[in-house]
Order: sequence, then C-alpha cells, then structure tokens
Amino acid sequence: MVYYGGMKTTPIGIELEPEERQVLQSWCRGHNTPHKLVFRADIILRAADGVPHRRIARELRTSRPTVIHWCHAFSRHGVDGLQDIQRPGRPPRLGEEKIQQVIAATLKKPENATHWSTRQLAAQMGVSHMTIHRIWRAVDLKPHRTETFKYSRDKKLEAKVIDIVGLYLHPPEKALVLSVDEKSQIQALDRTQPLLPLRPGQVERHTHDYVRNGTTCLFAALNVSTGEVIGDCHARHRHQEFLKFLRRLDGETPPEVDLHLILDNYSTHKHEKVARWLNRHRRFHLHFTPTGASWMNQIETWFGIMTSRRIRRGAFKSVEELVDAIQRYIEANNQNPRPFAWTKSADKILAKARPCKEFSVTRH
Repeated sequence: MVYYGGMKTTPIGIELEPEERQVLQSWCRGHNTPHKLVFRADIILRAADGVPHRRIARELRTSRPTVIHWCHAFSRHGVDGLQDIQRPGRPPRLGEEKIQQVIAATLKKPENATHWSTRQLAAQMGVSHMTIHRIWRAVDLKPHRTETFKYSRDKKLEAKVIDIVGLYLHPPEKALVLSVDEKSQIQALDRTQPLLPLRPGQVERHTHDYVRNGTTCLFAALNVSTGEVIGDCHARHRHQEFLKFLRRLDGETPPEVDLHLILDNYSTHKHEKVARWLNRHRRFHLHFTPTGASWMNQIETWFGIMTSRRIRRGAFKSVEELVDAIQRYIEANNQNPRPFAWTKSADKILAKARPCKEFSVTRH
C-alpha cells in the first residue's frame, strides 16, 4: 500500500497492447522525441515488464510517486495520458484596446526626449514597465534602436547605377576597372601613455586620450578583378595631388588597355585641369557614382577594412610613421589580394532605392 495524492492506493500492473508497446518503443528510440516523453515511456515499458516501482524509481533516478503518477495516467488514458495537458493560463489583465493605446503612444515621440523608455511610458500609461516590455517584444518595437539611411536625389540615378553595376558584373574586354577614391584626414594619433598589450585574461588597453601628430590623405585605386591596390599618401587633398595619382596609374598599368575609373562626385575629380589631362589621355574613362551613393565604390569597403585592421587601434608618433604603416599594409594586401564579389544587380538596387523617398518622414 502506498500514498498517492494524499490517499492510499495499491500499485497497479501495466498491460500493453502491441500497438501501444510499439508507440512507446518508437518514442524511446526517436532522436527528436522530447526527453520528458522518453522518460515517461521508459517508466511504462519497465512497469509492463514487471519491474517494481521502487526499482524503476532507483534506476531512472526519480521518485516513487512520480513512477506511480505516470502509471496511473497511462492506465486511465493510455498513450495520450503521457502527454502534457494544456492548462489555461491567467487571463490577460490588459484588453486589446489598452495594448493598441500603448503601441500608438510608443510611435509618438515624448515631449522631452527623442524616444520612450519602458519606465517612462509605463508611468504615462499607468502600467508596469514589464508590461510595456512584453507589448514591445510582441509587436517588435525597439524605440531604443536607430539605423541610418540615405537615398540618392541624383537625376541620373538609374543610368549611373546601371553603368557601374555593368562594370562590376560584366567588365569590358582589354580594360581594367579601377575603384578610385581618397581617404582624407587620416590622423596620426598617439596615446598619452604606452599601450598595455594583450595577455590571457586581459584585453589590450590604451588611454582614452591621445595626441594629434598631423594628418595624411590616401589616394588609392582598387583593381576590381584582382583586389590589388595602388596607393599614394599626400599631405593635401587637391586636384594637383589627384593628377599626380592619375599619372602614377598611367605609368603602372599596361599602356595597351583602357582604364575605367569609378569615382565619387568630389569636385577634385571634375577640376578643369583634370579634364584637360583626361582629354590628352583617352584611355582613361571616368564613371561617377550617384550622389549620396558612394557605397557603390568598392574602394570604400577596402578603406573600412584598412581602418579597422591597421589605423584605428594604432599609435603613430608622426605622419611619416602613419604613412609607412599604410604603405606596408598595401604591400601585404598585394601579396595575397582578394577581390570583392559584387552580387546586387542594377534592378535590385533601383527597386530598393525608388520607394525610399515615399517612406521618409522628414522633408528637406
């Protein structure tokens, strides 16, 4: 005689139909069966084989009342008795109308802040901050987050996108496609105290303050097909330096191939003297990115990688030291160059760019 649920009860024997035994055995063998169902099926199979409840509990490392509970559940309801019963939860305290009021209030900015916090809105709506959190999570509202965007107002947007994407996906024969730009105002920053190096259990550390030791401007051209980079550092960022860089490109590329340069709309690239030089060097062809779409220029991606890997965490005591670091990075890049893989078609870019203006809240 044992106690079950506060009442005396006699342990019962389990008799299995062949179909029931087959189901329980499939549960025990199944790789995707929840552990709790495997556990319950194992109890019933052992009990059906005549194993005493106390021994089942000891072998499965559970309690005897647990074994008796699932044996009784199976005897009453069969295999279905081993499943969890769906129990009704506490009814929601907030009605749908109140939830919609919280959502509507979230979409409107507060008077003295740029966005709501859970506690600020909770005080405004007369509910708990966890209630606000649950509502935001349910409808995927994230007032604390923001992202940037910019759509191009270029009147020749479509033609420029088609032109540049065509160069990436279908480059012309007997020609080089070069992604060209300048990264200006690269600062030679030195920390006020020596760096504390990386070691087990401790990240690299540096002081929050720094000393400015001057700036340099990097003119660079990325060979789209190979990933190789030609780069020059200059003290200033004018059309004179840009012409010097064009002359270097002219001298370091095979003279029999045309050069297609992808550039942004910076005034230096369209200077009168630059235009005259290009008229005398007809193998140069300039392709300008749409206004506000410099991300289409692959050299911008390369600049970001260089900044992250070589500049941002560096310490440079002089401009010369900074220039040397940049040149050595370019040399290392060219020893094992890797081109970027352009995947977006012009149609996909334009399909995303056209409706952007319709969704903009502000007007300028």
